[in-house]
Amino acid sequence: MLKEFIMSITSIIARREWEKPEIVSRNRLEARSSFVPFSDAKSAFGYDRSRSDRVLSLNGSWSFALRPRPEELRESDVGSHSSDDSWDTISVPGNWTMQGFDRPHYTNVIMPFPDKPPVVPEENPTGVYRRTFTVPSGWAGRRIVLHVGGAESVYYVFVNGGEVAYATDSRLPSEFDITPYLVPGENTVAIVVVRWSASSFIEDQDHWWMAGIYRDVFLYCTEEVYLKDVAVTATPCANSVDGLLVGEVFVGVATGDLPDPCSVEWSLFRADNAALPISSGRAKVDPSYRAAGHRVVIETELPGVDLWSPESPTLYTLVVALHAGDRGVEWTAIRTGFRSVEVGGRELRINGKPVMIKGVNRHDHDESTGKYVSRERMLEDIRLLKQFNFNAVRTSHYPNDTEWYDLCDEYGILLVDEANIEAHHYYDQVCRSESYAAAFLARVSRMVVRDRNHPSIFAWSLGNESGYGQNHDAAAGWTRRVDPSRVLHYEGAVRAVWGQGPSDFTRGHAATDIICPMYSPLDRIRAWAESDTDDYRPFILCEYSHAMGNSNGNLKEYWELFERYHGLQGGFIWDWVDQGLARTDENGVKYWAYGGDYGDEPNDANFCINGMVSPDRTPHPAMWEFKKLAQPVAVEAEDAALGRFVVRNKQYFTDIAWLECLWEVTVNGIAVERGVIHDLRTGPRQSERITVQFEPARVLASDELHIMFRFVTRDDLPWADAGHIVAWEQFELPSAGSAIQPPLPNPQRSGRPIADEPRVTESGERHAIIESSAGRFEFVDGALSVWRVGNQDLIVQPILPAVFRAPTDNDGVKLWTGQEQKALGPWRDTGLDATELTSKAFEVSELDPEPDSEAAAGVLVRARHEISCRSGVVGSFAVEYSFSRSGVHVRNTIDAADVVPEYPRIGVTFAMPEGYEAVTWYGRGPHESYIDRKAGAPFGVYTGSVDELYFPYVMPQENGNRTDVRWFTVARDDGAGITVRFPEPLQFTVAHHTAHDLYAARHTNDVPRRPQTYISIDYRQRGLGTASCGPDTLEKYRIRPGRFVFVYELGFKQQVNRRNE
Repeated sequence: MLKEFIMSITSIIARREWEKPEIVSRNRLEARSSFVPFSDAKSAFGYDRSRSDRVLSLNGSWSFALRPRPEELRESDVGSHSSDDSWDTISVPGNWTMQGFDRPHYTNVIMPFPDKPPVVPEENPTGVYRRTFTVPSGWAGRRIVLHVGGAESVYYVFVNGGEVAYATDSRLPSEFDITPYLVPGENTVAIVVVRWSASSFIEDQDHWWMAGIYRDVFLYCTEEVYLKDVAVTATPCANSVDGLLVGEVFVGVATGDLPDPCSVEWSLFRADNAALPISSGRAKVDPSYRAAGHRVVIETELPGVDLWSPESPTLYTLVVALHAGDRGVEWTAIRTGFRSVEVGGRELRINGKPVMIKGVNRHDHDESTGKYVSRERMLEDIRLLKQFNFNAVRTSHYPNDTEWYDLCDEYGILLVDEANIEAHHYYDQVCRSESYAAAFLARVSRMVVRDRNHPSIFAWSLGNESGYGQNHDAAAGWTRRVDPSRVLHYEGAVRAVWGQGPSDFTRGHAATDIICPMYSPLDRIRAWAESDTDDYRPFILCEYSHAMGNSNGNLKEYWELFERYHGLQGGFIWDWVDQGLARTDENGVKYWAYGGDYGDEPNDANFCINGMVSPDRTPHPAMWEFKKLAQPVAVEAEDAALGRFVVRNKQYFTDIAWLECLWEVTVNGIAVERGVIHDLRTGPRQSERITVQFEPARVLASDELHIMFRFVTRDDLPWADAGHIVAWEQFELPSAGSAIQPPLPNPQRSGRPIADEPRVTESGERHAIIESSAGRFEFVDGALSVWRVGNQDLIVQPILPAVFRAPTDNDGVKLWTGQEQKALGPWRDTGLDATELTSKAFEVSELDPEPDSEAAAGVLVRARHEISCRSGVVGSFAVEYSFSRSGVHVRNTIDAADVVPEYPRIGVTFAMPEGYEAVTWYGRGPHESYIDRKAGAPFGVYTGSVDELYFPYVMPQENGNRTDVRWFTVARDDGAGITVRFPEPLQFTVAHHTAHDLYAARHTNDVPRRPQTYISIDYRQRGLGTASCGPDTLEKYRIRPGRFVFVYELGFKQQVNRRNE
């Protein structure tokens, strides 16, 4: 009997279906929603596939052979009686490219090979997976289905040597009825995966090209009559109190006719309570397929349902049972939630409310397993998303594993579910190609059918960066007919007619219900918001604030627009996780690889490193910026002096009783009084006045006073422990001026025999030595090069001007050519990274006190230097050091010439010797901040080690800056060190590497950890912007040529006397 199914490898090679885009599958079952059969209602309610006795997992170790091309497949590769003892083993799920076979390949737009669709390279790695299994004895006589969760890119299925099927679409499951191919006892399944195919041209998704079976593989069994599909829609009624549940149950029959009688029974439960159904029913299945297609409709109205929302994701479980006569045949469960989605009046409404989309794009990615993402990793993502106030994800750019949707339903994450379509290289061609029409429709329709039961999904996306053609319209029409309960999303529909040019916000109504451009600049967004268009669609950016490296500058300005203008409803940051792959170098040091690190050519280098979290899910500093801007509670000052404030609940569906409000008053960053505001229950979109009774300690007029409000979780939540900070606000209180600073040390307490007044002990043409209460200072070639207190050297490299920083990816992608128009281009062309200093003038003066003045005598050192680079003079650096009893006052003037359009930084830099590791500062923190990304960094006094102030971006670049700093200290373990004070707030960075170290490095393991501590004091650094893919740094955050004057004071921080602590 089996022979009739045998089809030779030779025949498969001759057909070359992998180059025929019009063939999307052969012998694949129709798509269905993601459920499995159970043997009883109790097991079904548990919603755990692993607990079903009708499911057999095939995950685990498989035999594996990699052939260079399909033509080198052998008949014995798929034969049931041939040996695979000499083969390798491989883990399923998992990409073979992450398990020592072949290699990953990264490109953004360009295809990884030069062929035009649908032709692919002759060198086409083809993997053969084999394993045996024994059908459980209880499955005898039943229909048996093989489920392949995902394989890249196309594949053939063989059972016991017989060819079963062919399937395309790497990101959706395919199922195959393998019953006729099975034999009693042991069976062999073989899956042949071809890496490159015609499908590759519509899976060109700015991510790693991987290969292999990377999602779950399992078998399940049903009886002859079975639940073919279940579709559920649950919506609130007009009164927003009651709910309407509508379901369709499709019954299948393997062979012959449907048994009569046959019925469907259903019960609806709260997902957290299986004891008592809130509704139930039973309906007979019409035995005539012609009459209703063996379809049963469930429709029931329920009083007083709890709605599903991202703030309160209440779920219900629908348990469905199939009966043949009086015998129960199969049970399954579908989780659902009551919620509505609509667009109109420039609003996307969830349950009637214009919910702000606080979203991010998310690739399936794991640093160790590539496209295989475990449930544990998904859960880690979900918890981070919730902890940082995200409420939405776009599944860029393909459907995810079904587990992801279950978790988003459960935890409350809104989803744009995106079809596995991106034809970026052939942007305008494939969307209009008749040969790809079936693939477009299949990818969209199969996604909709699989995922339509998930309440978290509010929009179907027709793909990404694939032009806009009739293939999209066909898929849009199908989707609108099948699921009118959601909206459509497609960015390409609001582009120009041809090419990926500027957006046209008036186009694309047939394919998108949302104006969803990517990387629109602020002025265009504002112009749309202020226009008088009658377009009903809301404006939600599908991609913005490109998070490549040290990025997400001026995110605050986007959120100011979102909250100011009706119709602007948020967007999705690009993107969630740096797609780096973990590797170790020859010294065993871990780093993250990107394009080109595997010899993959062509490649787009580190353009895949653009996440809000690192590959190991360490949050980037920008996450705190987003968290602040997207927080669900705000506080406004009504009269701060009298302690009167207004709490505003920005949520749409829940009050804030789940939060506790803590407050504290600080003086110069130090808390002096704390309290709790009890029983805040501010309703959704409501405000509530509060009064804080505080009596701060007596302060000087120059002290800085702040009040901080923190809203923390009262109880443990599934995504955060009690006490987790959800939102905060900080206000400056009256009587604040410039901050009072820590006093400079009293030299008498240190026992050092230094005169009260500073004095010149040596002076020459470009050289001088000054002795003062703060130590011994030596100038060499006009620069302060030695600072010694007793036998301690405090600096080991002179204080020199700094006008260069290690470029961020937004300054320019340093591994790319064609960066001439980026900020980095002129810096690199002029040699700004290698400036030289030439002393032009040097003067030392001893100052006598004025008559009748108590002011101490002092020493004034003036120096002027010329700053030059390869292309000529960059500017000048003039500095004045005023030495007095109280310390050293330094005034710097940098004249930056117009040899470049703008500068990366204006400041000074120097180095301290080994051992100075403890950093304390008063300013914004605790994480790094920049002038266009500091809203999420409150004022305070913070401490950390030099290493802790470094952030290891995958591509080394500028990092670790702190803004609005009043003072900082760098000290040894014994407390001795330096204090730097700023009469006007400046910025500083400390590190164990130089800017040039970062610039030269390509990976984190390339960055040396030098023993010295390098300190940069900056008047200003260029803002971060998002120019790696999007708008450049705003003008107000740039540094144009000109004169810059900044002042700081140096002091010695003396050793702590441990005996007196």
